Amino acid sequence: MKAKNMAWIKTISLEQATGKLKQIYKRVAGPNGKIDNILIAHSLRPHTLEGHMRLYKNVLHHNANQLPKSQLEALGVFVSLLNQCDYCVEHHYQGYRRLIEDDQKAEKVLTAMHAGNLGLVFDNNEVSLFDYAKKLTLNPSSVSKADFKKMKSAGFDDSDILEANQVIGYFNYANRTVLGLGVELEEKDIGLSPNDNDNEENRGHN
Repeated sequence: MKAKNMAWIKTISLEQATGKLKQIYKRVAGPNGKIDNILIAHSLRPHTLEGHMRLYKNVLHHNANQLPKSQLEALGVFVSLLNQCDYCVEHHYQGYRRLIEDDQKAEKVLTAMHAGNLGLVFDNNEVSLFDYAKKLTLNPSSVSKADFKKMKSAGFDDSDILEANQVIGYFNYANRTVLGLGVELEEKDIGLSPNDNDNEENRGHN
């Protein structure tokens, strides 16, 4: 059965899911059994849904990450904005807003991102990560050692840069999943995320 208004391809709802897909859906479901449309878009190939969630969980919601989760979410919002992926912008902006618990600041951050003037809301050290994200997203072959020198001078070590790199790469993947399949934005309960831990099976959203 095709779920209504979710994507341009056939999708399988939680109610109609069987076997492995149903098991995965139960693990990733949020409040009231809700499953994000970006995940439902994988329903014809449950193994890619599992791979997506494993990558997402480890890149953005693993307790071994060193960079603040809010910083990683902000990078995700910025990359999604560059790719004009409204779905991911809205989901992860809401996640960012919840994390910092400051609606006014969150709104200023989003406005600065739209204006392309991140220096209004982030210090120069943080801006170096966003500059890297912009290059890696829009013109990846232009990234050079000079960009690494800039980030290291800003106080980020190799493991921080790796974390940022993986988050940027993940969001480019997620944006292309959404845009390439016509995934529709949900009407409610957006911006939920898994708990931060090292249990890959703990993928439920809250």
